[in-house]
Amino acid sequence: MKRHVLIVEDERSISSYVKKELMFEDYEVSTAFDGVEAIEKFESANPAVDVVLLDWMIPKIDGLGVLRRMKKIQPNTPIIFLTARDYVGDKVAGLDAGADDYITKPFEIEELLARLRLIFRKWSTERTTSYRVEHLFLDTTAHIVSINNETINLTQREYALLLFFMQHRGEAISRADLLDEVWGMNFDGQDNTVDAYVRYLRTKIDLSDQPSLIETVRGVGYRMR
Repeated sequence: MKRHVLIVEDERSISSYVKKELMFEDYEVSTAFDGVEAIEKFESANPAVDVVLLDWMIPKIDGLGVLRRMKKIQPNTPIIFLTARDYVGDKVAGLDAGADDYITKPFEIEELLARLRLIFRKWSTERTTSYRVEHLFLDTTAHIVSINNETINLTQREYALLLFFMQHRGEAISRADLLDEVWGMNFDGQDNTVDAYVRYLRTKIDLSDQPSLIETVRGVGYRMR
């Protein structure tokens, strides 16, 4: 399976160049040109994004804000800053906020490719963390969800919600807590946002002849049985 890279860069010439080089190396590539578009594409990507190349100075929401939102949605996805900001304080701020690497512009494409290989080698050598609930299996290192050994595709938000349920199996979790933990405390959506995503998950992970893996807890929220 190809690795999926999301390039977040408002300079279209740079975005086009990096995309072309990555596709030549057999990566699957998506692009976004501002912070809002980046978060939307990251959340809805199918297949899920494996790594993000993120410029700092982008419109609407800057790179640091995008980084924080993406890490809240899916903390395990590597994010590499590509930016002309070479001040040490900026690098420290980016890394402290959760960036996995930092490359200053201008850069050679060979350096970027080497950094990507390093990121994926790190993934492959880390201890696999996996969860299984009946017919459902989730591997956080490979970023794979499968049903009876058949891989299924989830968006980033669906993946993050499912992972949270599996990490807290048997616990009744309120809609408010799910919004805080999966969407972030600054998210201004409503409880029915959770209901909608639970419906999406049930459609993808449940077997037609068995009860849903995600139970409704009346007056509270949901629980993974």
